[in-house]
Amino acid sequence: MNKEVLAVILGGGQGSRLFPLTQHRSKPAVPIGGSYRLIDIPISNCLHADIRRIFVLTQFNSASLNRHIAQTYRMDPFSQGAVEILAAEQTPDNPNWYQGTADAVRQAARHLLRYDAEYYLILAGDHLYRMDYCEMVDAHVERGADITIAAQPVTTEDASAMGIFRFDRSGQIVAFEEKPKRERLGEIGQSIPAGAAVSGHSPDKPFIASMGVYVFSRDVLLEAIGHDGATDFGRQIIPEALGRYRVNAHLFRGYWADVGTVASFYDANIMLTQAGAPFRFYDPGRPIFTHARYLPGARVNECTARNAIICEGCYIERSTIEASVVGIRTSIQGGSTIQRSVLLGADFYESDDNGPVNRARPRLGIGRDVVLDRVIVDKNARIGDGARLTNDAGVQDADGDGYYVRDGIIVVPKDGVVKPGTRA
Repeated sequence: MNKEVLAVILGGGQGSRLFPLTQHRSKPAVPIGGSYRLIDIPISNCLHADIRRIFVLTQFNSASLNRHIAQTYRMDPFSQGAVEILAAEQTPDNPNWYQGTADAVRQAARHLLRYDAEYYLILAGDHLYRMDYCEMVDAHVERGADITIAAQPVTTEDASAMGIFRFDRSGQIVAFEEKPKRERLGEIGQSIPAGAAVSGHSPDKPFIASMGVYVFSRDVLLEAIGHDGATDFGRQIIPEALGRYRVNAHLFRGYWADVGTVASFYDANIMLTQAGAPFRFYDPGRPIFTHARYLPGARVNECTARNAIICEGCYIERSTIEASVVGIRTSIQGGSTIQRSVLLGADFYESDDNGPVNRARPRLGIGRDVVLDRVIVDKNARIGDGARLTNDAGVQDADGDGYYVRDGIIVVPKDGVVKPGTRA
């Protein structure tokens, strides 16, 4: 795998659906699970598959991502492995920024072609899953495919937001539709042949959807992205490839989530706190790697915690934590209640010992007697004493004083300040 496969991770666009978490960072740099970042998922999957030549294509707010990758993924200096950032760049031949996923790969191709690789693994940087890429590449080679697409059975509700396949009786992909409407899904469901060779269709999950994970044979990829009109894999490259190339699906039955919206990001984090969760970061066989911070263990004084993830470096005093993720270096003062919330943590500690503290604003972290319910608190935020963020009115979208509401979830942005006594 190390010599035959080159991995390309797509950093995504502006990430407007994930605002305000993407206000100061790209989607792959968004923290998840208390200690990790989304980019750690595909990179860790690659490393477990012995794929060591990894490129990350970025365009927006890439400084945080660059820093994380530089601090985390330092390969053996005696190998040819590396995780390298390829930022969008204007050239005399092309003055435009990336216009889509396929256009990003096309513009980066001049850098990728310097490396010998028979197969290109194209990945997204904002998905949560654990997958053995070796199995997918091996299936691609054994079946003599030109393009292999990771696919998963999905419900009717999920299908309208994804790319849906149709197969013939041999299991060959004969059609692909990006985000079909509900009425069209009924027509697709009726067209599924009885006894289709690709298993996975079931009454509760009648459709097979693309996961946005692709394996391309080298020459096929270069030919497919060769013309300027093809800007996106899902909308142009894959539909146009059907009939021209041998396009196969690789069925994946494990947990997978597209963490591209505030709601999906919140749900993925809260899922981690549940007993028997379908995904966990601490799998002993295939762990997810991240930046080693050498923080002390969490210090918890006279607290109650149920179904919670409390990460290293935290200090929590006389508080209740329930069904929540508490990220690194989080400080929670006495009398606070944190329910069904995601705290992304802090990048530093604040104390009188390392400089004067500005008393005109709340201290870093969660103040005293704070109540949080269904809240995302981004890094380095400050929530004043007595604040109550619970969205009892059921507001779906709004901009408040020091916070936002998106998809019914209150989000305190990075470096945000919520004044003492705030009600939301």
